[in-house]
Amino acid sequence: MFPFFKEQITIGSLQLNFLVDGQDTDGSLVMFEMLVPSNARVPAPHFHVDVDETLYVLEGTLTMLHGADTRLLNPGDKLFIKRGLVHGFTNNHPQTARVLCALSPATIGPTYFRELAEVINAGGPPDMQRVLAIMKQHGLEPVKAS
Repeated sequence: MFPFFKEQITIGSLQLNFLVDGQDTDGSLVMFEMLVPSNARVPAPHFHVDVDETLYVLEGTLTMLHGADTRLLNPGDKLFIKRGLVHGFTNNHPQTARVLCALSPATIGPTYFRELAEVINAGGPPDMQRVLAIMKQHGLEPVKAS
């Protein structure tokens, strides 16, 4: 783990440790460490309307949906996700995955994740209409599994 971070947000069992946000980069970049425990509940496949995402795996393994492809990402692997490309991830592996995530521009940042955490962490089944509204408000479009 990084010894210093600006903010920590927990969404279910996912932990996000923000290193850089839009205030630090004049709105150009958000960077955070994401910890994904084995078999954690993860976001549904989605795409970003106006934001590119880059992942770099530090520890563990993620299974990534990247467009029509499914890829295993291991330590040292990186993946660029162009805006508009459907993507998602799971960790069906025994070790917690530790991933460095960068989003550019910084329009999907701590505010989005705080709002999402409030709904997901409220207890009981999450209000999916509220989750979808938060996603849309921040430029994320969920995609139904086919």
